[in-house]
Amino acid sequence: MQKEDLFAHKSKSWDMNSKRVGNARSIAELIVKNISLDKTMELMDFGAGTGLLSYFIAPYVKKITAVDNSPSMLLEFENKCNEFACETEVIEKDLSTHTLDRKFDGIISSMTVHHIKDLVDLFSKFYDMLNENGFIAIADLDTEDGSFHSDNTGVHHHGFDREVLKEIAEEAGFREVSFDTASVINKPHREFTVFLMTAVK
Repeated sequence: MQKEDLFAHKSKSWDMNSKRVGNARSIAELIVKNISLDKTMELMDFGAGTGLLSYFIAPYVKKITAVDNSPSMLLEFENKCNEFACETEVIEKDLSTHTLDRKFDGIISSMTVHHIKDLVDLFSKFYDMLNENGFIAIADLDTEDGSFHSDNTGVHHHGFDREVLKEIAEEAGFREVSFDTASVINKPHREFTVFLMTAVK
């Protein structure tokens, strides 16, 4: 049975949201500041969507592999891949249920992890997919009251407690786990902070 693409109706207009673009840019700037990227590196963008985060990271690396379980989002990514300042590859895969037998120098991700139920399994997969001394740079919401999404279908976590995530990452084998606040998303009813978590294998 074909799994429903929860983002099919959103993919076309996804990049039009200026808050979303601003958030991705802020996250990318913090990644560039905190991690020594170079033009030999091959990264995976987990939950890449239409490639907002990849777009801002592309000038600093050799290649980005976009991994997402939404075919419509990845189609948008592919449609603009000639705008990216690095090589790109697209893989449609759901890492919550499958593994990917590949190695990367780093894994970046923006606003995706709250859609994944089993974080212990996910961080273990991240660890296995990294080369020695590879990094993760994961951006997501700090703990929130469930009001960030107007529809919480497919949302398994209402943001995260940073200490809990740190423990999960360390259990998977990661070291040098640290957090910074990457951006603040203003919605009519309240503000939501977005953290960037970085760690090394």
